[in-house]
Amino acid sequence: MEGGRVHVSFLVFLLSFIVITTHSRGHGSICPPEKHAALFVFGDSLFDAGNNNYINAIPFLLANYPPYGETFFKYPSGRFSDGRVIPDFIAEYAKLPLIPPYLHPDYSQLYVYGVNFASGGSGALVETRQGPVIDLKSQLNNFKTVKKQLEKELGHEEAKELVSKSVYIFSVGGNDYATPFLTNSSIPYPLEEFVDIVIGNITTVVKEIYKLGGRKFGFSNVAPLNCFPILRMLGNASLDSCQDEQVSVLAKLHNNAFTNTLEKLEKELKRFKYAVFDFHNELIRVMKYPSKYGFKEGEVACCGGGPYRGDYSCGGKRGIKEYELCENVSEHVFFDSIHSTDRASKHFAELFWSGNKYITKPYNLKALFGIEIKAV
Repeated sequence: MEGGRVHVSFLVFLLSFIVITTHSRGHGSICPPEKHAALFVFGDSLFDAGNNNYINAIPFLLANYPPYGETFFKYPSGRFSDGRVIPDFIAEYAKLPLIPPYLHPDYSQLYVYGVNFASGGSGALVETRQGPVIDLKSQLNNFKTVKKQLEKELGHEEAKELVSKSVYIFSVGGNDYATPFLTNSSIPYPLEEFVDIVIGNITTVVKEIYKLGGRKFGFSNVAPLNCFPILRMLGNASLDSCQDEQVSVLAKLHNNAFTNTLEKLEKELKRFKYAVFDFHNELIRVMKYPSKYGFKEGEVACCGGGPYRGDYSCGGKRGIKEYELCENVSEHVFFDSIHSTDRASKHFAELFWSGNKYITKPYNLKALFGIEIKAV
């Protein structure tokens, strides 16, 4: 990203920090660093706040050009959206400042409120994306670096308390299952074994964060991947049939198995608390019945070309220069052929934050943020 963009990005973040902090102090809803629950974000492009701007990512894995970002930030922030992504809204609901990308050079002193490690194109498996992305294990290593920095700045006891009170949210797995289909490569394992390997890698990272003091975790489960415009364009599948195709079957297998894994972790790890947002079924619901949720178009992306605007040409930087852009982005669920609009992200974030037990369980994020866990 150009220096001017970085400068504007920092000013937007700093203004957000000052406004939210000042407003919250006036209403007693944000606490000093030693009291509040910070937010640490892990995962893929659904959660990336711009980390890929600072690595040598290929254009397919970048969103640092127009029309990305134009609805909210008024410039391309690196988020794969016309505006904000789900963690941005979660931070707002938790009375936190906008959570910065880990690799942004200007934000290192603001980690007391959390940081975003997510990287577009990343997965639980290192081999999911060939090329420079920040895979989940590397994101864990970055968190370890942040924890050491917090200990240096706050002292061991205060840093330990902050880590134990914090909430750790994840969007991971989708790229692991979709990449073989997007790259026309084969899955080298039986489907159930492949799912076990992906979940095993995620579980390893969760346990490592737990060992470092983390206790409260939130997960957005894997979406019905074959229903995304980018994959529907390839098979021209109906909304009902796309749910039964192999990559979406993998997502269902993952979600069922991961729920079982988390239930086991809750029994195994003392004071381990978690929330799982059923992104899979909620996305299908809003795609099928968009008008019920204030949208007009649930299946066709706002930005792109081809059937469902699914060719991932948004912005004209990914090998296809020509693309279409809808007139009213807030009417669409999808901004490009993979990612939600700002408005749809807000809808999903609200469900992740305060959804009932049929949508987000066993806790929602609002409940997780409210749980007091003493550092040990």
